This record gives sequence, structure tokens and C-alpha cells, in this order.
Amino acid sequence: MGIKLYKPTTPGRRAMTGYDFSDLTKKKKPEKALLTALPKTGGRNNMGRMTNERQGGGHKRMYRLIDFRRRDRDGMPAKVMAIEYDPNRTARIALLQYADGEKRYILAPTGLAAGQEVVSDVKAEPNVGNCMNLENIPLGLFVHNVELQPGKGGQIVRSAGGRAQVSAREGSYVHIIMPSGEVRRVPGACRGTIGQLSNVDHSAVSIGKAGRNRWLGHRPRPRGKAMNPVSHPMGGGEGRSNGGRHPCSPTGVLAKGGKTRKPSKYSDRLIVKWRD
Repeated sequence: MGIKLYKPTTPGRRAMTGYDFSDLTKKKKPEKALLTALPKTGGRNNMGRMTNERQGGGHKRMYRLIDFRRRDRDGMPAKVMAIEYDPNRTARIALLQYADGEKRYILAPTGLAAGQEVVSDVKAEPNVGNCMNLENIPLGLFVHNVELQPGKGGQIVRSAGGRAQVSAREGSYVHIIMPSGEVRRVPGACRGTIGQLSNVDHSAVSIGKAGRNRWLGHRPRPRGKAMNPVSHPMGGGEGRSNGGRHPCSPTGVLAKGGKTRKPSKYSDRLIVKWRD
């Protein structure tokens, strides 16, 4: 897949880039049986009060049901029918058809093409697209859609271009190097899918204009010091001001230099090396 440039017919087009979608299989519509409704909230809760700001609008979408587990089809080969676009995620998805005729979507790794066969099993061939236990994956290979608890389904390394590297084994645990550089211990019975996720160039795409963010459902984010004092701690003042305090969120949480990661008694004990 490559990056597409536009003719500078408008100021927004001049800086805009997009996908050329050359990695997709020619197909007009997604699999109807694997779609479900995706209602919008506009960032509001069941009381109608805004609990998540900067959300609203955007193009209507249908959610594609993705199989993050793949355990109930162990040993059954599946043929890749198509590589498709998913508006709900940055990576591409692959439509699989199993030997018994059932179809499912999975996250598509780089190099997976229509017509190939993939399989999920405790111990399978370490080929791109195959899902297997981490303890059986050769050291040095890249994986994605990695489980944190056996049988729960893939929870980490699921975005475009994501990859984690299997680096070592320690008893019943496997060390994996996360995309952030963090080294984490994961139970060897957990599963991962071989390969790096597709759409590697996602981070190189330039939005180009504000309206394109509105298509995605992202509303503008004004500066805190441009607001009224009832809306933000840095708001108000006579004329232009510098905020009058250290940068913070609308609720007063400091925004610069502080740790934002929530401590987890279960998760933190499995970290071998923290990210830089």
C-alpha cells in the first residue's frame, strides 16, 4: 500500500495525502452477516450529559465483527477470501472462509493476500496469519493481536503497523518487546498471530484540512486559555493571557510531565523493562 498525493486545487488539498488502497481486494460491500449497527453517542451518557468531549458528527458506519480469539476453530484451515477496508480501525481486515463454510473477519497482517490459507492451533506453522501459542513461536518473530490472559482474545498490538517481538522464554512465561519498547512477560499459553499488521503507512497520512477530522467524528479542541473561566481553569482574564498557571485539563489535572498510566497490581508485576 502506498500514499496518494492530490493536485493542489484548494489550500486543503495542497497538504492532504491519502491511501491508494492498492492492498485491498476489489469488492464493493462487506460481508452482510458479519455487520452490526454502531450507534453514536456524541460523547453523551444515558442522561444526555456530555461525558466525553470533542465527539460528534462523522460518517455513518457499520461495525465489522472481528474474531480476536480464533480458538474454536483450532486445526481447521481457512481460505482468505478478501482484504477489506474497515472504517472502525486503522488496520485492514481479512475475510476468512473455513472448510465448513463459515466466514469470519480477522485483522490482516502485512503480506497476507486473497487465496492464501491460514490456521489457528496450539502449535501451527509459524507463517504469516497463523495464530498459535506464544510458547511455540520461534524467538525473534513478530506477532500481533496478542492475548494477555489465555482464552480472552487478543487485547494488545491491534493498530496499523503494530508488531511485538517474541524475545525470550522464562518458565511458563514469554517475553515480548512491545511497540513502545516495553518488555512484558505474557503467559506462554496466550496466543498471538504471526506477522506485522497491515497499513504500515497510516502514520504518514496528512489530514490536510479540519473538515476531514469532522468526517471521522472528531470535533474541534479549543485552547483552554481561549475559554471562559467557567469552562476551564486557564480561561478568562483581561485581554490575552498566558493562562496564569501550569497547563492543565478542564478538571485541573496537570498536563505536562506527569505520569498518566494507571497503576495495576496485576499488570505492573509482569513488566520486565518499562518503556522509555
